Amino acid sequence: MKLYKYQGAGNDFLIADNRNGCITEKDGVLFYAGPEGAALEVRISDICDRRYGIGADGLMLLEKSPDHDFHMTYFNSDGSGGMMCGNGGRCIVAFAADMGLANFDFDAADGFHTAQILNVGGKTKIVRLKMKDVLEYAEYERLTGVEVPSSGWFLETGTRHYVRHVEGLDAYDIVSEGRDIRYNAQELKPVGANVNFVEPCSGAIKVRTYEKGVEDETFACGTGIVASAIASYMKGILPSSADNAGRVRYDVMAKKDRLAVDFVPNASDATGFHDVWLTGPATYVAEILLSDI
Repeated sequence: MKLYKYQGAGNDFLIADNRNGCITEKDGVLFYAGPEGAALEVRISDICDRRYGIGADGLMLLEKSPDHDFHMTYFNSDGSGGMMCGNGGRCIVAFAADMGLANFDFDAADGFHTAQILNVGGKTKIVRLKMKDVLEYAEYERLTGVEVPSSGWFLETGTRHYVRHVEGLDAYDIVSEGRDIRYNAQELKPVGANVNFVEPCSGAIKVRTYEKGVEDETFACGTGIVASAIASYMKGILPSSADNAGRVRYDVMAKKDRLAVDFVPNASDATGFHDVWLTGPATYVAEILLSDI
């Protein structure tokens, strides 16, 4: 079974081309039935393990779609699925381009997406990905059951996120505080949420994320960056830019790379955030032939 490794702002993924339907998944295990009787059974958590496997924050399958150019199936590194991943979406678009696709309308767990590649050629592509409209959000002064300060915003951006604005982000204990909110906040149970910590910085916002399913800090989280930008707007933090049509843009600094989120708030007399786009790099890393692990 052939896998391809891509990373989007340090958020790394293993991707397989499953348009032929040779790969199936059950309970976090991939079953591969290839040509000439080749067969393989492997647990997603094993191949995503950074010490005993290949290492990745998640795994994706590029699959056929009856209505669009392809379907994106996403799994966290622990094998859990059923959610959207923004950086994963940008990476699978870069992968689809490398596989010869020219158009990038696709469906994922949270519905329809489309994307554009803003540069031509090279291992790194700048991918502009349309995310879902953000209509579900709530502000909390304090979360029940959480020991640390916990004022912030819950948002559904394709994945569940909780956003806190803090000072001194570089020194924050992201893992322990994120884990406390992810597991103990009564308002977020039973599913929990990814937890994002945000600080304004020189006309942009800095974001660090504790990601559930990975259960650690990741270098970037696309749906979390979208949630952080929208929560920053609701908090009154000035955007990096705005146009006469009402569209606002936030430049976002992840741990290493820079991304951008732009959207239209309260469009067409409706509540919520519409026409939401996430832009940033997606880079090919390696091709891997998986025979056993």
